[in-house]
Amino acid sequence: MRIGELSERTGTPRRLLRYYEEQGLIAARRSPNGYREYDERFVDRVTQIRGLLDAGLPTRIIKQILPCLDKPRTIYFPDATPEMIATLRHERDRMTDRIRCLTRNRDAIGEYLDAVLDYDRTEAGTRGGIEDRRGSDADGSAPDARRP
Repeated sequence: MRIGELSERTGTPRRLLRYYEEQGLIAARRSPNGYREYDERFVDRVTQIRGLLDAGLPTRIIKQILPCLDKPRTIYFPDATPEMIATLRHERDRMTDRIRCLTRNRDAIGEYLDAVLDYDRTEAGTRGGIEDRRGSDADGSAPDARRP
């Protein structure tokens, strides 16, 4: 696939894809006319790279751990410096904290949403109909749409 399709399928701007290529995170073949051609596997690879960047990992660390994300896994140890190991531990712990926070927030939103929906159902029952606050019935039709 060409860079435009990879961009569309991953939601990643072309400029970023070129940057990933400069950093050695992805590699493109060149067609005879010079266009970049990417294998299908780069859809997942780019998604993983974006997730790792969003989590705060620098590209130099991402480049080293990318083989661990492939299947079959190919892990290359000679570049594993004490600094890299410390960085990976720190980032792993930071991600774990972020996951806990996101989970807590997701659960709080879920509880709030459940309470709102329960309230809506209770209120609709006390008004004698199944009309929601926007003036439409539970099936989404306008209240007068079903009347002859």
